[in-house]
Parts: sequence; structure tokens; C-alpha cells
Amino acid sequence: MARIRPSRAGDESALAEICLRTADAGTDGTGILDDDDIWADLFVLPYVARHPEHAFVVEDESGSARGYAVATPDTVAFEAWFRDQWWPRRGVRWPRPEQEESRQDGLLLYAYGRGHQDERYAAEYPAHLHIDLLPELQGQGWGRRLIGAVVDSLRDRGVPALHLVASAENTGALAFYERLGFAPLPSSPGSQAFGLRL
Repeated sequence: MARIRPSRAGDESALAEICLRTADAGTDGTGILDDDDIWADLFVLPYVARHPEHAFVVEDESGSARGYAVATPDTVAFEAWFRDQWWPRRGVRWPRPEQEESRQDGLLLYAYGRGHQDERYAAEYPAHLHIDLLPELQGQGWGRRLIGAVVDSLRDRGVPALHLVASAENTGALAFYERLGFAPLPSSPGSQAFGLRL
């Protein structure tokens, strides 16, 4: 029987693999970029490093991680930390592109830009999260339980609200967030943001 537990040291490679296998609007992103490692260094590993108290894993009966939810209680502070501490150490592997000529260029320009602009949703929804679940555990309530664990951890910190941003192509995820009570927010083309009051 699968179960949810707090993330712990040693989970990083499994979480990176889950991130990669769900990176392309919920489907496998392997080989889309020149370097598959970029996905996790943007969307899961910094959260586990900075806020392990808001990182949860669903593992199967063999103890293998099959999904995760990670969050930061303070988006503005997190993005400044990403800019000043995380990315200078991790992003040195990938020089800043001159312009966006590929999907990898777009992700790297996003990474280099983090913490340099106003956070669109942070004033009203200060926390944000990322969640990824491998297909074999989808549709069984594990996503709902993972988000519940993160929400409880944020409430314990007194966080009033959180947001997330998903690909507009990931229609299954968009419907899932609405079922959980997330409200759609004004969004940029190609994405859909949601907010939840805690």
C-alpha cells in the first residue's frame, strides 16, 4: 500500500526522476532538452533544499517515490534566494542564452530571470507549490492527499493563501485543481494559474 511521508535527505534523485517523467505538461519530458537535469533544478530540488518542512512524497509498497508536492510559504523570499544562492551554484552548468531559440533556452531564461521581477500572485497568495505524480498512481486520490499535506504544513505556519501555475495544455491537471477548490486566476498565454485560500 502506498503512503505519504515527509521528504528526507536521499530522495533527491527519485524526485528529479519524477519531475522529468512528468515535465512535459504531465507527460514524460525525457530528451526534450539537451540536459534533462534542468527540469528538477528549477521545479523540485530547490524547494526540497530550502523548505523540506513543506515537501512530501508518496511512496509505493516497495518504498519507491512515485510522486511529490513541494512548496514555499513565501514566494518573494524564495525567488530572491533562488536568484542569489541556488541558481549561482546550480545554473553555472548552463550559460544564459542570448535569445530563446529552443525550449531549453526558454527555461534557462526563466531561471536567470527568477527573483528579478514582481511576483504576480504573491501579494494575495504568498505561498506557491509544485506537484507531480507518476501515471500509475494518478486517479487514486494521492494528488489530493499530497496537496492536503502541503496545505496543512502551510496553515501551521500561518500562511493565508497559496497559488500554483500549470501548463494550459495539461487539461487533466487543470480540472483536478478546480475540483480541489482552487480558483482560476488571470494568466499568461500558455499557462493557467490558480489560487487557494487557506
